[in-house]
Amino acid sequence: MVGNDIVDLKEAEKASNWQRPRWLDKLFTISEKQLIHNSENPFVMVWRLWSMKEAAYKLFIQTNPSRFYNPKGFECSISDNSGVIEFKAFKCFVQTKITSNYIISEAHLEHQKLTSEIMKFTTADYNKQSKELKSRLMEFVGRLHHLKKNEFGVPTLYNGREALNVSLTHHGCYGAYAIG
Repeated sequence: MVGNDIVDLKEAEKASNWQRPRWLDKLFTISEKQLIHNSENPFVMVWRLWSMKEAAYKLFIQTNPSRFYNPKGFECSISDNSGVIEFKAFKCFVQTKITSNYIISEAHLEHQKLTSEIMKFTTADYNKQSKELKSRLMEFVGRLHHLKKNEFGVPTLYNGREALNVSLTHHGCYGAYAIG
């Protein structure tokens, strides 16, 4: 199983006002807010933590099918490019890659290296990006597979014999898929 999330840093800079009053309080724990405030680059730390939480949420709903919004409940601890996220009794391991253009995080139930295939889109249209991302995934896995989402929006690849967990993400000019 896998969950991933990508943040286009240029898009995040344009579209988000993360410094407005109480915004951080709604999303981050006290220890996470300390990480942000003590960081050399608070903007990057905000989006790193956010991508970690999103990746962990996507992994969590594969094991516990449901939909809910509780980003503060997914508590992050960080060490270099990896981290651990805990939500109630759930625990996962997250790898993060930070570039000047994007941040990508990938969550697994055990320690693993990043496997996300990252792409840059040529269009800003959300629906076209989503279609291209799915198309690229299907090119990678071959024609014997088909992609299907469950009632909670969790995508799974099927090949007639087995199901493969997959995570899709896109934001701004970037997208990625991971198979777990």
